[in-house]
Amino acid sequence: MYFRTMLFVYLASFRLCGQVGTNDYYPPTPVPDRIMLNLTDTPSTSTAVNWRTSLPVAKSYVQITEADPGPDLEGSARVIAGTSESFMTDLNGARFHSATLDDLRPGTQYAYRVGDSLHWSEWNHFTTAEAGEAPLSFLYFGDAQNDIKSLWSRAIRGAYAKMPEADFMLHAGDLINRSDRDHEWGEWFYAGGWIYGMMPSIATPGNHEYGRTILGDRELSPHWRPTFHLPENGPADYPETVYYVDYQGTRVISLDSPAFLRDSSEANVQMDWLRGLLADNPNTWTIVTMHHPVYSSRLGRDNLELREGLQPIFEEFGVDLVLQGHDHTYGRGTNLPIGSGKQPTIDGPIYVVSVSGPKMYDLSLEPWMQRGASNTQLYQLIEIDGDVLHFTAYTVTGQKYDAFELRKQGAGQPNVFIDQAPADVPERLALPPRFEREYTDEERAVYRNRFEEYEARKN
Repeated sequence: MYFRTMLFVYLASFRLCGQVGTNDYYPPTPVPDRIMLNLTDTPSTSTAVNWRTSLPVAKSYVQITEADPGPDLEGSARVIAGTSESFMTDLNGARFHSATLDDLRPGTQYAYRVGDSLHWSEWNHFTTAEAGEAPLSFLYFGDAQNDIKSLWSRAIRGAYAKMPEADFMLHAGDLINRSDRDHEWGEWFYAGGWIYGMMPSIATPGNHEYGRTILGDRELSPHWRPTFHLPENGPADYPETVYYVDYQGTRVISLDSPAFLRDSSEANVQMDWLRGLLADNPNTWTIVTMHHPVYSSRLGRDNLELREGLQPIFEEFGVDLVLQGHDHTYGRGTNLPIGSGKQPTIDGPIYVVSVSGPKMYDLSLEPWMQRGASNTQLYQLIEIDGDVLHFTAYTVTGQKYDAFELRKQGAGQPNVFIDQAPADVPERLALPPRFEREYTDEERAVYRNRFEEYEARKN
């Protein structure tokens, strides 16, 4: 074991020799870091945790016990052995560890820590899901991707400050910009810090979680599976990217949109799986997350394959909400007409595209959009209580920017839709500064016309 570890260290050092000027600002140490709590497919009785250490750490354990106000946690803790793997990044060699914490009680707060019996993390708390339907809430983030430490950090920290009691976080892809850069993953963990170890996450991959091999093929980030421990209840070829979680009466489904768009056969696999999953769905609410939007909010983009393949399935089986990223703008709306009167209904999903990081694009202002935002970092809170789903989008400065409510009417009936966007908060529709500088006069005129048409539709 010692010889293999030292050889791995040597190879990692050799690989880095050519990277002049590269600094490893987030190096692994014997003390656990990058602690990541994950939802499993049985969130009322289990959870999963991942963490990282330096290469010589050969053992991995989790101590877990029901949380108690007293400090004597270790005496009552159960010890669970984890699994470990060595991983050579572009900057270092590290050990990544993972464990499933099972045989837990529903609706119960637990305390846990991870380590090797000599070096331990702090004790963290989490709470398991209830066994049946119950109120829940979660935070939803669009692309972080760029300037993660500098500017995205205020999104996740602001979201946690706004709703520290949320049950979990959902990341809609493009967590980082370059799939194999350990520095960027280090920034992502720096930004969220201990929040990741307290509030479980689910994540779906974006195109920036995919890199290219030396043969030019698309490959999921080598960081993805060591970083996360997500359900493997989807198609066999898409472990931890296509999956679902049933949480207190809500089914949350992750689709791998980069793979869907890559090849029609991969799209067919996901669509067949999705049909079967939705046909046998005992939950009240159904939410889909994927990175690429069915309806784009950026000017000039159009994911026709997604729309033709998935929209009919969503409408046939009553998907309520689709949460997406990729377009670095905010757009909320639907392709279907919304009824009028005191109980306006919608016979299909509400689509949301959002961005939480600082990279910004120009808005499409397409007819499907009911509210948009340009050059605005946001995070979203989704709250579900029985037959009511409430959605709120906040800017990273904490201002309520958009909101709506969906209400169930019964099996086979369309949802009641109530637009609750704040009337006193004007839409942020101006071009981002980069586009304002780079647009030609003709492009500005086209955008102005689209803006005027959008305003006319809304009025």
